[in-house]
Amino acid sequence: MAEKKKFYAIAVGRKPGIYTSWPEAQAQVMTFAGARYKGFATRAEAEAWIKNPVYPGPALKAKGSGKTRPAPAKAAQEGEIVIYTDGGARFNPGPGGFGVVMMENGERREFSGGYRLTTNNRMELMGCIVALRKIKDKGKSISLYSDSQYVVQGITKGWARNWRQRGWLKADKQPAVNPDLWAELLELTEGLKIDFRWVKGHAGNEFNERCDELAVSSAAQADLPVDRGYKG
Repeated sequence: MAEKKKFYAIAVGRKPGIYTSWPEAQAQVMTFAGARYKGFATRAEAEAWIKNPVYPGPALKAKGSGKTRPAPAKAAQEGEIVIYTDGGARFNPGPGGFGVVMMENGERREFSGGYRLTTNNRMELMGCIVALRKIKDKGKSISLYSDSQYVVQGITKGWARNWRQRGWLKADKQPAVNPDLWAELLELTEGLKIDFRWVKGHAGNEFNERCDELAVSSAAQADLPVDRGYKG
């Protein structure tokens, strides 16, 4: 089955307009301060939003009704920690950043940072790492939401643990990418009651959108540090 086309509407960016490729759209918004953009299933929806770009984005229709509701975002219940993370790099590789929204003990905290030369996947991993470093009560149940299949499947399908067991080699005997960050992430998850969950990016999820804002803003900062683990 052919993959369904996605339309990205950029209201504020280097070159506003409608794009059908996320890498092309990302180049218009990454490190662009105050960027405003959203993803849509149809061009008509994208064009309608760009005329009136309400942020964080389009409402989703509730099943069985003509009414609309915001995209669901999981908040923390008593006794648990909920984390949302995101990351990216302009031009991939290029200037990059990550963002974290963490909800714990009724408190919402945000973290972010960036590097002058890095990759999308390294920043996705770094967001998770920074979040887990900041947890206050490691005995609680943790739900971590990321829009990176690379990160979520790397943990939930055991890929990263297998790479580590093989001395950071993949099944095809090729070197695993980003072993430094995977090693730290695996170490941080040991002993935790943590569930990694995938969330669709650029789809109106309040916390995912906020993480994206933090990542983009961080990547746009001047005098960013060197990502010493990046092997370009």
